[in-house]
Amino acid sequence: MTVPTTDAIVDSVRQALAACGVPQSRLQGDFETRTPITGATLFGVAGDDAASVEATIGRAAAAFPTWRDTPAPVRGQLVKRWGELLTEHKADLAAIITAEAGKITSEALGEVQEMIDICDLALGQSRQLFGKTMPSERPGHRLMETWHPLGVVGIISAFNFPAAVWSWNTALALVCGNTVVWKPSEMTALTALAADALLARAVTEVGAPADLHHVVVSDRSGGEVLVEDPRVALLSATGSVRMGREVAPKVAARFGKILLELGGNNAAIVAPSADLDLAVRGIVFAAAGTAGQRCTSMRRVIAHSSVIDELRNRIVAAYGTLAIGSPTAEETLVGPLINKASFDKMQAALRQAEAEGGKVECGGVRVLADEAADAYYVEPAVVTMPSQTEIVKAETFAPILYLIGYDELDEAIGLNNAVPQGLSSAIFTSDQGEAERFLSSAGSDTGIANVNIGTSGAEIGGAFGGEKETGGGRESGSDAWQSYMRPATNTVNYSGELPLAQGVEFV
Repeated sequence: MTVPTTDAIVDSVRQALAACGVPQSRLQGDFETRTPITGATLFGVAGDDAASVEATIGRAAAAFPTWRDTPAPVRGQLVKRWGELLTEHKADLAAIITAEAGKITSEALGEVQEMIDICDLALGQSRQLFGKTMPSERPGHRLMETWHPLGVVGIISAFNFPAAVWSWNTALALVCGNTVVWKPSEMTALTALAADALLARAVTEVGAPADLHHVVVSDRSGGEVLVEDPRVALLSATGSVRMGREVAPKVAARFGKILLELGGNNAAIVAPSADLDLAVRGIVFAAAGTAGQRCTSMRRVIAHSSVIDELRNRIVAAYGTLAIGSPTAEETLVGPLINKASFDKMQAALRQAEAEGGKVECGGVRVLADEAADAYYVEPAVVTMPSQTEIVKAETFAPILYLIGYDELDEAIGLNNAVPQGLSSAIFTSDQGEAERFLSSAGSDTGIANVNIGTSGAEIGGAFGGEKETGGGRESGSDAWQSYMRPATNTVNYSGELPLAQGVEFV
């Protein structure tokens, strides 16, 4: 397997950026963008310093009153047009995602489809920003709740989903009447420019306020401005637990709202009655897909002692068939890690696993090193562990799958829950009772819990997010729209009298 030349990647990305409407002038500056396919620099991009980020927040804040007062169904027409443009330029945006994040083409196209799907959901939501009417204890009174926009929504996103997670937040924030300032990962600035350009085109075509959305290209200093600026009513931040620990207290100190999507250490329980063919397919995609660089990637398999040996053999055999190489090649299933730091962390985790009694069954070896000197393609690893040791409880953002045995279901559920993170989990079983126990309040403690599918591949419509060190945030579907609005309780007195609640008399 060979990788394309950097010149070929640059030409492809340049064409895709132009098709999305990114002007050539944006591709000039000191902020370098890189491709993990070859490790080479793609373009220099003009960056934003702290002062320009502050000014951008000011423009978004100034645009908010006009957008707030625009009827929600009219706001929905913006995301409708945005979704149409994303559909039209799906391949262009996916090509940039592949070049910058290293995702195989199928997964990059799937990410853009998530963006299209959230636009569809948000369009419908624009006519369903429901409040409740409650019975009042006082005669001649009506008790109800209403929902109102917040103001400026700040978004900090990660490299592994360089556009989709932003769109989850932005589509809902916009139909809820907010304005948006987005600070993408430094590693995926080109994807951000392209995605933002399509939204800017939609804004122009529907006649929405020009300053209701912005992207800022910056190092962490730009994110710090979003965190600390009191004009940012809600900060939605996706990243590591370490990042969340830094961000959350600062936003709380100014009484801002925060929505966190942090680490995941996701497990699948494989029960004695599991369909192993189904389980292996679900496990391999969840563990090796995106080179293990999803927050929902499977990190642990907790397998019953009666099936663990056969399951291990099947997973190792399946890993041996995975095509590793350039994400632009049709046959590739596993592309590169994002950078050397990720590779180094993977190697350190494997060494620690062995030190803690683990056995590396396969993988962990770097490949294609001669063809891409600063690119890091690696064989996904399977490691048998004697117990759930310290390294197993830590999230390593790389394709390492730890295999642990169990004898009783309660033991397996306990192992599933005995990590600091709480994003996604799964059980493979043909026993309905086991499935129900896993989904019950005494079962998995994760925000996403699945039966007979893997831990990754969440779809628009269901709320996405997790508990514990994952941060407690919810994005995408269900009632996630409420994060972008503030509720107000209203009492209307039409009785002509003034009775007090709880029978209080004050004459």
